[in-house]
Amino acid sequence: MKKIIYLDNAATTKTSPEVVEAMLPYFTEQYGNASAIYSIGSANKEVISKARKDIADVLGAKENEIYFTAGGSESDNWALKATCEAYGAKGKHIITSKIEHHAILHTCEYLEKQGYEVTYVDVDENGVIKMDDLKAAIRPDTILISVMFANNEIGTIEPVKEIGALAHEHGILFHTDAVQAFGQVPINVDEMNIDMLSSSAHKLHGPKGIGFLYIRKGVKIRSFVHGGAQERKRRAGTENVPGIVGFAKAAQIAQETMAERTAKEIELRDYLIERVMAEIPYTKLNGHRTDRLPNNANFSFQFIEGESMLIMLDGKGICASSGSACTSGSLDPSHVLLAIGLPHEIAHGSLRLTLSEETTKEDIDFTVDNLKAIVERLRSMSPLYEDFIKHQG
Repeated sequence: MKKIIYLDNAATTKTSPEVVEAMLPYFTEQYGNASAIYSIGSANKEVISKARKDIADVLGAKENEIYFTAGGSESDNWALKATCEAYGAKGKHIITSKIEHHAILHTCEYLEKQGYEVTYVDVDENGVIKMDDLKAAIRPDTILISVMFANNEIGTIEPVKEIGALAHEHGILFHTDAVQAFGQVPINVDEMNIDMLSSSAHKLHGPKGIGFLYIRKGVKIRSFVHGGAQERKRRAGTENVPGIVGFAKAAQIAQETMAERTAKEIELRDYLIERVMAEIPYTKLNGHRTDRLPNNANFSFQFIEGESMLIMLDGKGICASSGSACTSGSLDPSHVLLAIGLPHEIAHGSLRLTLSEETTKEDIDFTVDNLKAIVERLRSMSPLYEDFIKHQG
């Protein structure tokens, strides 16, 4: 079997062995429903409390401000819909950016159909939100600003602290989708003026199907899933004890290893960027050169289609992406790349490579060597490239 080089860690990560080991007893031995009175159930209430505290500690939050969900998309939906429901009497205007994950953008579209107004703020060519435009978008009836912590496609890290400060200055709640950032960069909810924050375990070597929404104490948002009294009556449904335990373990490991792990990822990421930019002509790096996630590199290659590139990379055992995993079936160019000003034809030739601590320099060299050959081959079949070269001569 050929070696797999997995460079799509923004889509999902491998669940770490320590996380699997921590979860196993809660499938087979300590499997009781945490809402039950008997001991094998009620003991799991304490397990959930400990996990909640471990995750809160990573954020500088309080234990009772963490609410477990089924993942980032649910957390994003909850933050936006429930805020509008709770604060709708104050105003019906919310602000977001043009490069948000579809869990935010599609929720905003839904809210617009319910009578809310949404302002989609522009970003600059690096994907950084335009703060002047954000300030200008604020109105007396604005109740929420939701801007992602770091972009899932191009890796750009947003000025979250400044956005939160601006929101609070105007008495507006601030939510951030931190699905890509949690466990990759330091986050302190108090220092960064964050009222709500979404996260998902499977982006940091935890299990799929578990996430959380941080809700600052005093923020009056209501239940999103109705039924039982779980999650302090704010999110019904039998607790996913193995998932919660796994998420807490993954968060703990991510926190403890962050400095060393991300330093290694940055070194390899920069090596990857330098090789690609130096050795493959007519290539653009997308996203901010330095203010980006430690493991993210996103390129656009002129004169080729991203999908063909992905198929050929897969043939070499290299797993990559052309953008968000949630829209990988779409033939439309990435809304993020269009928002940073790329024309359709260049946006179509994009490639996202996202590393993990297991990625080696040999993996990067193998990937770049194959990528060079693939881009060359695809361009050799492109009439546009042929025409371009003729005119260059």
